[in-house]
Amino acid sequence: MTPTPREVLLFTLEGQRYALPMEDVRELVRAVRLTPLPRAPVVVEGLLDLRGELLPVLDMRRRFRLPARPLSSSDHLVVAQAGSRRVALRVDRAEGLLALEPGSLDSTPRELPGVGYVAGALKLPDGLVLLHDLRTFLSEAEALELEEALAREGVSR
Repeated sequence: MTPTPREVLLFTLEGQRYALPMEDVRELVRAVRLTPLPRAPVVVEGLLDLRGELLPVLDMRRRFRLPARPLSSSDHLVVAQAGSRRVALRVDRAEGLLALEPGSLDSTPRELPGVGYVAGALKLPDGLVLLHDLRTFLSEAEALELEEALAREGVSR
């Protein structure tokens, strides 16, 4: 069981707000050109060279079935920890940190069928925001496929 986060990073995709637990977030960077990663899972957009460390960039749009769009200089990359691997997530815009009030997280959504990657829903004054669990973002098959693609390129954890 994942501990209840005290702070979350709010971000937007196609005008919809989402959140990640701050415990998983390492830093925010502006979007830059990505290097393709041959034979990676379709949810991997490419590699980011972050000060000499090569990080897989996960395509949040593809995962949430949103329309694809080219990388823009206004996009943000959220560098985060997804289980044992550090990754970057391309988002339209990082909105900032939100301190959670007790009782603002509803864990019911994660128990519903078809809502993988969700740790719960935040009940905010202006609506619900889904809180994502990066530990479940990649399926086991995708994680293995990613590790194999990275190994072929000589990228280690």
